[in-house]
Amino acid sequence: MDGQLGINGEEAHDYIYAAGDYSIVPCLLNKFPEMLPPDSSTGMSEADGEMSPKICAVKAGGMMSLAIDNRGTLWMWGNCPQQSNEGGLSFLRSFTPTPVWDFHGHAVVKVACGNEHVVALVSAGESYNGEDLVCYSWGYNSHGQLGLGDRESRLHPEVVKTCDEESSLTIYEVACGAFHTALLTHKKKPDDTLESACWTFGCGDNGQLGHGTTQSTLLPTPVKELPQHIYLSCVDCGLFHTSVVSSAGDVWLWGMEKGLGLCPDASHVETDSGDALSPRLMSYKPYQPKFPDPVKVVCGAAHTIIVAQGGYRMWSWGRGRSGVLGDGKGLDCYTPTMVLWPPTMEDFKEEEEKSFGEQDKAREKDTEVKTETEEKLSSALSELKLLQTKVSTMEKYASILHGSIFGKPFDEQDIPVSLRDSGSFDIAKEWEKMLEAADQRKLVRLEMFYRNMLAGVKDELMKRRIKEMIKECLQSSEVKK
Repeated sequence: MDGQLGINGEEAHDYIYAAGDYSIVPCLLNKFPEMLPPDSSTGMSEADGEMSPKICAVKAGGMMSLAIDNRGTLWMWGNCPQQSNEGGLSFLRSFTPTPVWDFHGHAVVKVACGNEHVVALVSAGESYNGEDLVCYSWGYNSHGQLGLGDRESRLHPEVVKTCDEESSLTIYEVACGAFHTALLTHKKKPDDTLESACWTFGCGDNGQLGHGTTQSTLLPTPVKELPQHIYLSCVDCGLFHTSVVSSAGDVWLWGMEKGLGLCPDASHVETDSGDALSPRLMSYKPYQPKFPDPVKVVCGAAHTIIVAQGGYRMWSWGRGRSGVLGDGKGLDCYTPTMVLWPPTMEDFKEEEEKSFGEQDKAREKDTEVKTETEEKLSSALSELKLLQTKVSTMEKYASILHGSIFGKPFDEQDIPVSLRDSGSFDIAKEWEKMLEAADQRKLVRLEMFYRNMLAGVKDELMKRRIKEMIKECLQSSEVKK
């Protein structure tokens, strides 16, 4: 729709169906331009033996697509940042890949993009030697996702100071969410133990920054609750969640809906549901937090996939709509589930069957436990409701009776101490105590209540005796007849 496919409807031809700017089958970008840089010092020449650039890396964002070629040139197409007629920043459609000449003379090594911002890792010199990357960012900056200390948008790339040439840190990974950014760094002169850190900035509304709050951050800030003395090998961001992997196989995630990235309408009813404001460790099986031989973690809009065991195995979790989890179900999943990936060696077949069997048993057990717990909880709630009804009725009765006898509403302080302290109650003894403690006015009222009650009883007895006598007389007269 915004040109991020690099084609338009007219270029679709007969072999592809394009509705507007959508394409349902792959389309070759056979018109990838051979544009020359602003000056003659380009590496694109006949001497190189190859006029067309060769793509080495690609990245897709919310409304744009990016590619890095073999000469370190960054190409963009889709909804790209451009100068507006008023001189400010605007995003305009581009159906054709266009080079970013701001980095001419340097090599773009890695790049990431969010909905409307771009972050690139660029060599400090003309070529990349493995340790001299500088972080640049540009685009919209309404949440501070550029990490430049303000919310001003940028038309051209600017250096993120935390990771510039003067910094003691080397940046080696970058990822972007919808409105936030994550970086991985280590010291330029590492000790014997190679340690790294994750830095995040931008929108923090759903905890996607991992700082323990929902506040946005305008400058790169380390995620302090990640363990120390670890080396983070990979990072990626979904729209509103972030995930990192250590070289030892630990996977942490944070952000929307327990770090799963799920939107609030997800049918997640566990008691600990809610956004994860700090990193939480993900386990792929009970008591087994480490993924074997991890390779890479990638995040979709609301789901996460990790590739492990040297690339032979994949696990996924998060929103499962449209089958994105690859588990054959299309349902949301809150724990890592093995992707239905075809094995390439017989050695893995038995392990896969065993793994799936263990997962099925675990799911069945979890379902049974949840069902039993829900039934017990429902039964307990019903009993509690019944008890509440009984207590309410007894309180009404006790209040009426107490008011009739003592002439005032029932109060908790009127309950005898012996009854509050124990389950036993000697009514005769408590009645004597009450009479001894009562003043003259209360005794007079009790005497009046007693006389009225006694008179009422006598009247009722007299009425019943008269009815019995009349009944006897009637029966006697019927016999005489």
